Amino acid sequence: MTEFSSYKRADIFNQLENNSLDVLVIGGGITGAGISLDAVRRGMKTGLIEMQDFAAGTSSRSTKLVHGGLRYLQQFEVKMVAEVGKERAIVYENGPHVTTPEWMLLPFHKGSTLGPLTSNIGLRVYDFLAGVKKSERRIMFKPEEVLKREPLIKSKDLRGGGYYVEYKTDDARLTIEVMKKAVEQGVHAVNYAKAVEFIYDNTNKAIGVVVEDQISGESHKIYADKIINAGGPWVDEVRELDGSKKGKSLHLTKGVHLVFSNDVFPLQQAIYFDTPDGRMIFAIPREGKTYVGTTDTTYEGDIAHPVMKEADRDYLLKAIDYMFPSLNISADDIESSWAGLRPLIAEENASSPSEISRKDEIFISDSGLISMAGGKLTGYRKMAEQAVDTIVKQLKEEKGILYTKSNTKHLPISGGDVGGSEGFEKFKKQKIEKGIGLGLKETDAAQLVSKYGSNVDDLYEIFQNKKEEANTENIDPVVFAQLKYAIEYELAYKPVDFFVRRTGALFFNIHWVEKHQENVINYLAKTFGWKAAQKESYAAELKQLLHEAVTPEK
Repeated sequence: MTEFSSYKRADIFNQLENNSLDVLVIGGGITGAGISLDAVRRGMKTGLIEMQDFAAGTSSRSTKLVHGGLRYLQQFEVKMVAEVGKERAIVYENGPHVTTPEWMLLPFHKGSTLGPLTSNIGLRVYDFLAGVKKSERRIMFKPEEVLKREPLIKSKDLRGGGYYVEYKTDDARLTIEVMKKAVEQGVHAVNYAKAVEFIYDNTNKAIGVVVEDQISGESHKIYADKIINAGGPWVDEVRELDGSKKGKSLHLTKGVHLVFSNDVFPLQQAIYFDTPDGRMIFAIPREGKTYVGTTDTTYEGDIAHPVMKEADRDYLLKAIDYMFPSLNISADDIESSWAGLRPLIAEENASSPSEISRKDEIFISDSGLISMAGGKLTGYRKMAEQAVDTIVKQLKEEKGILYTKSNTKHLPISGGDVGGSEGFEKFKKQKIEKGIGLGLKETDAAQLVSKYGSNVDDLYEIFQNKKEEANTENIDPVVFAQLKYAIEYELAYKPVDFFVRRTGALFFNIHWVEKHQENVINYLAKTFGWKAAQKESYAAELKQLLHEAVTPEK
């Protein structure tokens, strides 16, 4: 069985070095995870390397919606809306624990970008293109009904609203669960493994990569028949490494989200609203919080470290004030925030970042390096299919090897064996009862089942059998169960892996991070034998993120 435990990092590197791979994927975001799963399911020996942590880039910093892109209809991206719209339901069925339907209210006021007629037509077309099931098709509301569902909305000049379904997700956990499924199927995947150089044969074909372990500093040579660059915002950097960055390139844009406590922003209903400048913004209730976003500005800074600036914060605060004037929210009310990058494909004729298409494309270099650029979280599975189809075609032509078609459409991701969306509620009820029987509070059991789905039994086992160790380490047993699981089953190594990508707590429960960080860091340091400088560096990394979540740059 392939490993995905941080205790076995050396073994994973050995497997990558000593196995002749059919495919090596560079990049452990949702696109890379999806590609590796699709490839291994077709019978290819597959490896994946990620220079940071899985989902550390765009895939943990999106709007956290598996959505069909209603606004892309305005840009006449009909094919994309049809494709990703249909994918929403597939993503949901394959992992109901990380993706849930969310009714979205689209209010329109006098002078809005979208009015009653255009909204009605747009949502109707959207339902048709996305193949929306009957129970989730759009409903149109009069102003009174809009205010009944969300009294905080500006009542002045309100003309009505559209009501339609999107899907809420935990983007980082979705990525981790897809990655875990790939590993279960045989993929050798490792984080903190940076591609520093390509290896070529005598015909200048890329046949491998020199990889530097970002933790130990050791170098490894990994060979593969086909190499796919799924680097997200780093796609062009990887192409430069190959000397093949020519023609089309990326245009990075930054999106910022703000998080508020429900006490400050008691939103009852997810809202999709337009701002005075015509951009569209989401306000979404989640886990006792409300988050609002996103901005869309051209980005030219450090790709690994986008941050919220005062201008981003003020733009969103003004947007909130415009649609929810009774709140009087200020910068002091912000509990947390995040900034992420969109790796869009540059377009000469786009007048603003919002107008750049979200479509994906494949570039193939002279060395044979395949690069997947652009795209959206929602369409990850179709993007993976397209990328692996490219490999299948090449291998058929070059070696006469035949592989099957993609077979991930009805494949539950890790944690998704819960009987589909219909069976999840029953599954949840049973597992919550089991958790209560083990001594968990109902709220804790419910949270664990919702987060880990069918993997929750592994956490229950840790909770039950490791209470003594948790007490010795002075860590709450529920926190300890998640930490131990993250280390043993999800390749978490650093404090930020646990607090940002494995739990999402830095964004949605920042006080929980502040409360538990010291004991968690001490446990990780002891477990992995960190030297003092290492421990200090990893603790500082978390401290910096905590600071940036509430303090914007000027």
